[in-house]
Amino acid sequence: MTGERALRAGIVATSRRMSALGLVTGTAGNVSARIAGGFLVTPSGVPYDEMTPADIVAMDFAGQARGALAPSSEWRIHRDVLAARGEVNAVVHAHPMFSTVLACLRRGIPAFHYMVAAAGGGSIRCAPYATFGTQALSDAALAALAGRRACLLANHGMIALGPSLEAALALAVEVETLAEQYWRASLAGRPAILAAGEMDRVLEAFKTYGRKPRRKGRGRA
Repeated sequence: MTGERALRAGIVATSRRMSALGLVTGTAGNVSARIAGGFLVTPSGVPYDEMTPADIVAMDFAGQARGALAPSSEWRIHRDVLAARGEVNAVVHAHPMFSTVLACLRRGIPAFHYMVAAAGGGSIRCAPYATFGTQALSDAALAALAGRRACLLANHGMIALGPSLEAALALAVEVETLAEQYWRASLAGRPAILAAGEMDRVLEAFKTYGRKPRRKGRGRA
């Protein structure tokens, strides 16, 4: 249970950080993290500055909740992503300004900048619209996330995935930065789009980007 307690505190901290970064306002957005047999997710309608680790709701993959509060209305997205993507341990859903502007135009983010590859592919897709909190929305999100770690949700917001809460939040910030850059570049003209071959090279380079090279004469760490 020590690990679960730490994750509960991490979800609260991530939620508050998400709010401080301007990715959400009020009680919008939600955060989840994987635990054995299910996941932890933020409760519905609780302001982030009032949220405590005890408020975080535990759920299993059958959709059964454990706790005094109701889970986020978007718990299906969190469940389905974590059930389908074994490499993902955390999910962040937010409504940041520029990602949401593009989502309301039902536009994804093309390869106008090489950092689009940070989301796992040559573009960041926009999932078709579906009513919030529905299985239809979760299905649309899961399809848009195929081969990707982030997507936009039409007329709604964005989702970012990661192996940890920190990684998922960092990707959400990166996607919002890209959305703002793409929006501003589009106001000035038509952004040049990088070729698929170049994005393939960037994606390959990202596999080892930021990793320290192994020193000669030393074994594996």
